[in-house]
Amino acid sequence: MPLIVTHCMVHQIPASSFTFPCMSPNEASVMPPTSGVVESPRLNGDHGTFETDSLVLVTKESFLCCRWSETCANCSLYTAGMETKKFISSEISVLASQQTGRVLIWALQCWTKGDLELFICILKLSNKKSLLNGEFTVNLLYVPSELSLEDMTTDSLKGKFMVTHCNCNGYVKCECHIPSLKLNYTYVMWLNFINGATFLQSPLMSLKPINVVKPEPPLNLRIEMIDKGELKICWSNPVMTPYPLQYEVKFSGNVTQNAWQVVTETSLIIGNKLVGSSYWVQVRCKSLHGPGFWSDWSTPYNLNTEDVIYFPPKILTSVGSNVSFHCIYNDKNKMILSKKIVWWLNLAEEIPASQYTLVNDHVSKVTLFNVNETKPRGKFFYNALFCCNQNKECHHRYAELYVVDVNINITCETDGNLTKMICRWSANTNKLPAGSSLQLKYYRNSIYCSDFPSIPSKSEAKECHLQRNQYYECTFEPLHLYSGYTMWIEIKHLLGTLESPPTCVIPKHVEKPFPPTNIKAEIARNAGVLNVSWTNQAFPNSDLKFQIQYSVDRKDISWKVSEFSAAPTRSAIIKVLDLCVVYIVQVRCSRLDGLGYWSDWSKSVHTVVKDIKAPLRGPEFWRVINEDPERKQKNVTLLWKPLMKNHSLCSVSRYIVKHHTSENKSWTDSVANGTTYTFSWTKHVHTITVLAVNSVGASSVNFNLTLSQQMSTVNIVQSLSAYPVNSSCVILSWTLSPPMHVVTSFVIEWKNLNEEKEIKWIRTAPNISKYYIYDHFILIEKYQFRLYPIFLEGVGIRNIFLSFSERSEKQNDAGFYVILPIVISSSLLLLGTLLISHQRMKKLFWEDVPNPKNCSWAQGVNFQKRMDIL
Repeated sequence: MPLIVTHCMVHQIPASSFTFPCMSPNEASVMPPTSGVVESPRLNGDHGTFETDSLVLVTKESFLCCRWSETCANCSLYTAGMETKKFISSEISVLASQQTGRVLIWALQCWTKGDLELFICILKLSNKKSLLNGEFTVNLLYVPSELSLEDMTTDSLKGKFMVTHCNCNGYVKCECHIPSLKLNYTYVMWLNFINGATFLQSPLMSLKPINVVKPEPPLNLRIEMIDKGELKICWSNPVMTPYPLQYEVKFSGNVTQNAWQVVTETSLIIGNKLVGSSYWVQVRCKSLHGPGFWSDWSTPYNLNTEDVIYFPPKILTSVGSNVSFHCIYNDKNKMILSKKIVWWLNLAEEIPASQYTLVNDHVSKVTLFNVNETKPRGKFFYNALFCCNQNKECHHRYAELYVVDVNINITCETDGNLTKMICRWSANTNKLPAGSSLQLKYYRNSIYCSDFPSIPSKSEAKECHLQRNQYYECTFEPLHLYSGYTMWIEIKHLLGTLESPPTCVIPKHVEKPFPPTNIKAEIARNAGVLNVSWTNQAFPNSDLKFQIQYSVDRKDISWKVSEFSAAPTRSAIIKVLDLCVVYIVQVRCSRLDGLGYWSDWSKSVHTVVKDIKAPLRGPEFWRVINEDPERKQKNVTLLWKPLMKNHSLCSVSRYIVKHHTSENKSWTDSVANGTTYTFSWTKHVHTITVLAVNSVGASSVNFNLTLSQQMSTVNIVQSLSAYPVNSSCVILSWTLSPPMHVVTSFVIEWKNLNEEKEIKWIRTAPNISKYYIYDHFILIEKYQFRLYPIFLEGVGIRNIFLSFSERSEKQNDAGFYVILPIVISSSLLLLGTLLISHQRMKKLFWEDVPNPKNCSWAQGVNFQKRMDIL
């Protein structure tokens, strides 16, 4: 059965507030969905106010629909058989009088919110609440349909009504919401009121949400100046507006009367009529065509032109831009001519007049070219521009110029799996105006990057996160390896939006491979080189080049880097100087064509020191003899110095001491750790040899020392003297008598007699008679120096020198020989200085003497003679 379309129709909800009555039925029953209500409402009052009054009586078998007005009422009573009986006004009055106290009048206003996501109905009770005792509940029942109201049937609506609960604030106001709107559907709805056992119900209502939209108020109200110097008020559309809008502009304040004007543009030229006064401007909007609500008024904008006004009052721009400001200067209600206006920057620098433009008689414009970044001054992040008169009197108002460096470098890396790309960028937010926000924007081109990337009209935003290193990171995943990603940084502020220069990235060209793994490094024993090998992930051999960095493992690491363009075997050989040290080795890789990045360095590996060869020679050693009178024997302690690595190649595991006596007896002893060895000397002649042993073998070149009681009495040293040069050097000199035996070397011993330290010794060549000993000497202490001649047959008798104070004539002579070269050098230097000075004096004295051939007074003067006298 179709819905009743006579005097009793489904009420179309208007784009305004309206009222309706609700009446309790004679016998409690629920109004069927075929219940009729009043016809379309009438227009009443200003600005499109709709009002309607209707009364509904419901019984089990019939119901009444009425339209009320001040002069008449048209009602129809519908029975179960849909028969109609019309009532006259007097009958309705009687009927109404019978229902006194059972009618509630509600004011209702419904609209679609500006974001187009929510439908809102506000109910307010208009008459006495005699029927409402205690708490009551209000529900809104509704069903959306694609069909128009004329095409709907009761069968199409049955079982499809949805219910939303209305929130009520006592008896004052109730608010009902319908979410998730379908803007162009027809919604059929009614309201249920439950107060204890009393049940009230509204007439049926219908609407299309698109016809009752209440937009958000216009945004960003501002004053601009057009080229001719006229003022223009501008604003921005609210978001989510699905149709054209009209605007109503209201001026109020210190003007003769409030002004209203309706326009269809988002700006209104107001000229210069209001210059010199202060007033408020507000704008609201509604649908240009068809029904709809007016939005709320925008936030008031105060335009004060009673003194100085700048257009625009603030500018946000980027480094290198050109910017212009306009100024109107009204001094004590007197307009200053534009030709008498001067501009100052930060009250410290007058801007040249060549940068001024006279827009008209009262509007001056200044242009700043190629502006530099604003340097923060305390809490201020802008430059202040002042509009002043010719007397350099400046008003306290000023314009603000924010200049931001937008050259933000964006770098991207594609991971070794080629599945995601991470882009990083850094911006100094301390130099940005307060309230700025930064956002990475990008656009993906299908196959390539342009040689000169530009910002496209379409873009997407990418979420980035600030890291601890003050860099932002954004992740692109999934990834199109051969697409061109054009990206830039957008800086948003209330004053405007700035964009960094765009850059374009192809993910395949910014690969950062994973570092090589399974690094192995060792010193080749035979070749004496560093062998390095590794494995790599996911790339063919021909795609990569490698770098190996290595260093001796020590506190201050100094890396050396070797690069290999192609390493099909994933190994490399590096020549190193020191084969007996531990090396730290790392490897990294990059694409062979030079695109992309080097991988991170691999984990460090350390080489293991291995013996390359047997030690080149055994250690130098010396002996210390201690007499043991009780046992009538001599104990000999051998002292040697550890072998350097270049002699041990590369380590020494133990030492072997070989003995050979005059009785032709031989034996060996092993010394595992340490550099001393003691034995008893019982025979007249005892030869000792010390060998160094490592994992490869024993040294083949060794030092021998023969102990002979007979040779220990041979004395060939006639004199021994020591001369301190400084606290770190002593010269030891000696003279010899003609030797009877061949001297193979000398051994020098020295010791501080005031300290109980071990004896220090050194072996010298046999053909010298002077030796420089380097050690830490305390010159006021007493030292003992001993000199031993070493023969093939044994060790000769020692010669001893004590302290530095017991100096003989020979010592003085030796000191003279040290000082004499110094004296001679100083004398020669002094003589040379005198000769040079003599020549300079002659030149200074005679340089101005004229040529006798050119001067009459100088004829006959013997200048050569004067020079001789000098």
